[in-house]
Amino acid sequence: MNSPLVSNSASPLPRGASVNIPPRRPGFAFRTATTRRYIFDNSPFMSTLIASLSALFPEGERFFVESVRPYRKRITDPVLQAQIAGFIGQESMHGKEHEALNAIFRDQGFPVHIIDRNLAVMAKGAHKRLPRPVQLAVTAAFEHLTALFGEDLLRRRSLQEKFDEETRPLWLWHALEETEHKTVAFDVLEEVSGSYVLRAGTMIPVTLIFFVFAFGFQLRLLAADGKLLNWRDNLRGINTVFGRRGLFTRLIPKYLDYYKPGYHPAKHDTAELVQLWQEKLFGENGMLREQMQKAGRAH
Repeated sequence: MNSPLVSNSASPLPRGASVNIPPRRPGFAFRTATTRRYIFDNSPFMSTLIASLSALFPEGERFFVESVRPYRKRITDPVLQAQIAGFIGQESMHGKEHEALNAIFRDQGFPVHIIDRNLAVMAKGAHKRLPRPVQLAVTAAFEHLTALFGEDLLRRRSLQEKFDEETRPLWLWHALEETEHKTVAFDVLEEVSGSYVLRAGTMIPVTLIFFVFAFGFQLRLLAADGKLLNWRDNLRGINTVFGRRGLFTRLIPKYLDYYKPGYHPAKHDTAELVQLWQEKLFGENGMLREQMQKAGRAH
């Protein structure tokens, strides 16, 4: 997408819903008494990995929003403006909804609040020290990863069924919205920089940071749970993640696409998948429609 920069137009900026990136607030109401301790496949290893990822989201999403927001009014293309608005709205809601789940993890004895606090310090430092285009490149790289995970979850019923029934809707909603707005940070980066070296070069440290943080924080959660030496479950979990058809290894070909000079997120065609899950979650008989209506936030 090519959209000229430099605009000081005083006209109202378009909204995300106009470009199929509508901010939604499902209003999940998790309860410590009913939320299972091990929310993925009844596995301590996999569940603490999921909890670690959830703990990353509130501060991570805030970083993404603040890396994209400064460019919104400088872009004159109304479509990209609206996409940025939708991106900001959706990412903001992701952070808030995951805070609700993270509060349950904390009540269960998992120190996710420490993870959140550490990330806040690191994010503040990154905003202070990294040039804005680099911050944007970091966001575009992370958005590629989350889009891959989201698409995989939406396509695989066997994976969906491993989540417990109470938290599954949150992950499906999050996966759908990551898929809906997967092109936004990338397109803004192309407008701001257009540098292949910046885009591809940033992905390398971002990938390393993601794995170090996700699994480093997970070790802390496993230790807090007293399951750090549960070798049988840990080995089974490692195979689930890194085995021949593991959660991460199966995504390697699409992950590597990011390093191609002519890559664009839209080349991973998910239009039909998005439409399918918009109906499943928010259609007439959608899984989350009644919940949103009761909260006064119907889609």
